Amino acid sequence: MTTTLGGAPDRAPKRTSQKVREGLLGWLFLLPALAVFVAFFYYPLYLLVDMSLHRENRFGIGDPPYVGPSQIVDTLTGSDFIEGLTNSGLYMVYTVPLGLVLGVLLAVAANRRLRGIRVFQTIFSSTVATSVAVASVIFFTLVNPEVGYFKDVSWLSLDNPDWALFSVSLSSVWQNLGLTFIIVLAALQAIPAEMEEASALDGYGPLRHFWQITVPLISPALLFLAVVLVVHALQAYAQIELLTNGGPGTATETLLYKIADPQGIRSIGTKASMSLGLFVLTAVVAAAQYGLLSKRVHYGD
Repeated sequence: MTTTLGGAPDRAPKRTSQKVREGLLGWLFLLPALAVFVAFFYYPLYLLVDMSLHRENRFGIGDPPYVGPSQIVDTLTGSDFIEGLTNSGLYMVYTVPLGLVLGVLLAVAANRRLRGIRVFQTIFSSTVATSVAVASVIFFTLVNPEVGYFKDVSWLSLDNPDWALFSVSLSSVWQNLGLTFIIVLAALQAIPAEMEEASALDGYGPLRHFWQITVPLISPALLFLAVVLVVHALQAYAQIELLTNGGPGTATETLLYKIADPQGIRSIGTKASMSLGLFVLTAVVAAAQYGLLSKRVHYGD
């Protein structure tokens, strides 16, 4: 007499269909995010590449002529792009280290249990609610060559071609200081009290405690801020438009300012090629920065 087990062969198809349903459900949840990425990132990127490969049809008749990658190569190796890239690089060098150092110093100073310290925390973080336009107007008032408080300080002059870019970068540092301060202060306040007590018992001095305890524990916040400030520096435009209009001459024309091209002297294809170069540059710098600095970041257990 033989006995057959009914139902066993049906389990595999049921498991397969369940996995298919779960997979479809997962894609259904991802669909809104994918739609946003396609609509606002991938499709504009496709249009950007397409415009970089075509020359502008100034008469608006017919399709723009295809010129291929030669337009991209000519633009990215031209003096106009290199000048904008140099100014953007200098702007990044001026703003990122100074902004990080000032933010950390203010956060360390404000991370104390003192009477009235919250007043200073509010003052230090107030610029986070200040728009670029307001910050630029305030800064221009301070350095105005006729009535400004610092009108006689040559290295703050917006009319000096040698110092104009540095002066504009200081307004950006001040405007972003609130964000840097808040993030670093939050990271400092997240350090366990046990770490402070243990370092005191081990005889750590203030400097040794800062470099060996504080900096490693707030390193994730510093990495985040470094990437954000670098991207912000490479995309600087509003401060320059409001304070100098790219002048004196072309001394403060960053890469994004040249792409925006308020004077309208560049073709659409040239602007698209510059934009493509800026996109690749920003992605490479951010990725390299993350790859180099993430090895030194302490994320804890």
